Amino acid sequence: MKFIKSACFLLLILLSINTNAQTADEVIDGYYEAIGGRDAWNKVEGLKYMAKVNQGGMEIPVEMVQIKGGKSYMKISFQGLNLMQNVFDGETLWNTNFQTMKAEKATTEQIENHKLTVGDFPDPLLNYKENGYTLEMVGTETFDGTEAFKLKLTKKPMTIDGNKVDDVEFYFFETESYALIGSESEIMEGPMKGSVSQTKLSDYQEVDGLMLPFAINDGVKDGPSQPIVIEKIELNPTMDETLLAFPVESSTEPAETAPATGGNK
Repeated sequence: MKFIKSACFLLLILLSINTNAQTADEVIDGYYEAIGGRDAWNKVEGLKYMAKVNQGGMEIPVEMVQIKGGKSYMKISFQGLNLMQNVFDGETLWNTNFQTMKAEKATTEQIENHKLTVGDFPDPLLNYKENGYTLEMVGTETFDGTEAFKLKLTKKPMTIDGNKVDDVEFYFFETESYALIGSESEIMEGPMKGSVSQTKLSDYQEVDGLMLPFAINDGVKDGPSQPIVIEKIELNPTMDETLLAFPVESSTEPAETAPATGGNK
């Protein structure tokens, strides 16, 4: 009996060592293998999401487009209006101010920070080494009730209020399937500065041979969040680049001392 107990104890130790021995690269290798393969993802030139957000019982259509190289926009259709957010044409970053309903350019500092991320498509992990980022294994942690590998990605430093700060994001991968189930990062500016932004991902579905999450919950850790239901995802869409142009009429220039509405973390 003593021998059996000792054997079981050693087995538990070995299993624990095996889990902890996973490296960050092994985890993301398993992740990309599970969602279609690195080669297939590197061939993707763009993504278009058609989604709906439930706000006070009202379903609000949202269209999001991201193109390799950094061009992007989010179009929110509300009460007959198209409210544009996170619009980037390669040089100018702008948003619609929800209070004034006018287009506002981001500050010079925000634009320069955004330009640091243009190589992140389709996500910052795929080619993190080429982008000069570092990735490390933190360990295992329970995320939204699921045991997960926790990885730390350190990107190029951002500039906030004239000071260089680390740009760090944590990713959580289910230990059994390697599915990416969420991410967290500190909010660096705006009214929520100092809080932790948290995104939860689920309901992976196949799109042209690739697996993508169709349920996203985005918000503040231990605080309010907004569920987003993806209705359709299109690979390699044709972007209407006229939507990227900053509207000169009824618009405002950036307030360099304050972040624009809908700016970066």
